[in-house]
Amino acid sequence: MSRELNSKSMSVFQLTWPIFIEILLFMLLGNIDTIMLSKYSDGAVAAVGLSNQIISMVNIMFGIITSGTAILIAQYLGAEKRKLASQVVGVSLMVNLIFGLTLSGLMIFSGKNILKLMNLPPTLIDNSAEYLSIVGGFLFLHALLMTMTAIVRSHGFTKISMFVVLGMNLINIIGDYIFIFGPLGLPILGVKGVALATVFSKFIGLILMSIFLFRNIGSTFKLKSIIPFPKHILKSLLKVGIPSAGEQISYNFSQFVITYIITLIGVNSLTTKIYVQNIVMFVFLFSIAIGQGTQILIGHLVGKNEKANAYSVCLKSLRAALLISSILGLIFAVFSKSLLSLFTQDSAIITVGVSIFIIDAILEPGRTLNLVIINSLRAAGDVKFPVYVGILSMWGLSVTLAYFLGVHLGLGLVGVWCAFAIDEWFRGIIMLWRWKSRKWEKMSLVQPSV
Repeated sequence: MSRELNSKSMSVFQLTWPIFIEILLFMLLGNIDTIMLSKYSDGAVAAVGLSNQIISMVNIMFGIITSGTAILIAQYLGAEKRKLASQVVGVSLMVNLIFGLTLSGLMIFSGKNILKLMNLPPTLIDNSAEYLSIVGGFLFLHALLMTMTAIVRSHGFTKISMFVVLGMNLINIIGDYIFIFGPLGLPILGVKGVALATVFSKFIGLILMSIFLFRNIGSTFKLKSIIPFPKHILKSLLKVGIPSAGEQISYNFSQFVITYIITLIGVNSLTTKIYVQNIVMFVFLFSIAIGQGTQILIGHLVGKNEKANAYSVCLKSLRAALLISSILGLIFAVFSKSLLSLFTQDSAIITVGVSIFIIDAILEPGRTLNLVIINSLRAAGDVKFPVYVGILSMWGLSVTLAYFLGVHLGLGLVGVWCAFAIDEWFRGIIMLWRWKSRKWEKMSLVQPSV
């Protein structure tokens, strides 16, 4: 028997706090990377930031499988259908490995061409291409790591991925320090060194996660369970995963276009965006964590046909997330100048950044609505509606208004952030209406055991 937590003993808090710490560690890692690189050059910050945006967009493709994996396993476990949950484990690992190897090759051979399409300034091309070829070339490691994380979380082991990320962070920080500052006469590799440290930390993380997975959850997995290949499982993963990842794919592509729009405003605006995003991530950190923890619990509850309980769990989680994100948004706006000064002393960047933080304080509650409710809708099986609304809002409002306000009206990055806020609030209000309509109660992906 696997030792996953029983849904009766689960609470949103128990599931959320390890996810909170895990995401916090990831964010700290990104900020430490940025702070270290800012001592090397602002150009390196922009180069790595843009490359990471491309990598993040590609990583969303792995989310097609991992989103379906998380939702299906949670519902199957809730319905006491462990054999089917085991098959999901095998199929998701196999498919994402193949997917990861394919996209790794694409980054190695076509990464520089992708960067040129983004209108990147010539001074940033070489550093960006080098980083993209190294980190992007090992995307298959991240594909497997994402899949294993989804598997162990869905079984209730949210603490495990937290500890793995802690180890990865320590390795990455040490590697960054060595390659950026060159202590004891070691070579200073700059952007290349940051990329190597990132890949090595993910390799170690994958080994640690694999050991836990196959010792604790893998005991229920038999290779013969996916021979012959269970096409129905893959079909179910895609049925859930494609719409679930679709909203994120749309978001990332829209951000890709908005980044291009920002390059039309100027390189300083691009650098400001990267600095501000690295800081404001801490504002909606709790909302991300509580959204993911709520998704796990709702998946189990829906699998057990406890939909009334699932309904109240989402709203309770939402109230807590809204309170915290609103307070943090205001605090970060008040101390925005000091926070930006940790990254740069450029007065132009700091001045614009302070204005962005004020707008972001208004934006954050809207973002929280989306982070918590969309995860809940997905967990309940309502995976298509958020995509339809997301595509309409992200492209009809966010992208369109970013160009109109930022470029056409000349408001620059301030106009772009206003577009973000309008988009988040529009989608968030619609998602709240959808949850309260309770139409998702008829969309369970599995039938509970009797």
